[in-house]
Amino acid sequence: MLPPQNQPALHLENSSDYRENYANSVQLRASLWDFLLLFGTLRQQSPEAVTIQNFQGVYLSPQQAKALLNVLQTNVQQYEAAFGEIRLEPQGDASLIQ
Repeated sequence: MLPPQNQPALHLENSSDYRENYANSVQLRASLWDFLLLFGTLRQQSPEAVTIQNFQGVYLSPQQAKALLNVLQTNVQQYEAAFGEIRLEPQGDASLIQ
């Protein structure tokens, strides 16, 4: 049996160009080598026109994408346990929903 290994000390630093933004749109593109998450702000100015202004693209390796999936899944489950189910808005034309 191997002895337990000590975890390295973790130090978080923000780069000089670090920023935080609100995103209500996330698009995903996948390739054999990576995943690209495009974060943006969606604005619907009329029933016929939607504008998405992307402000940041983040590439993730498949391994990091899977780790992100696990972290998000755990945190969403904890959030719902504390505050109730997160309901998603219906997709598509609202006039078609009965």
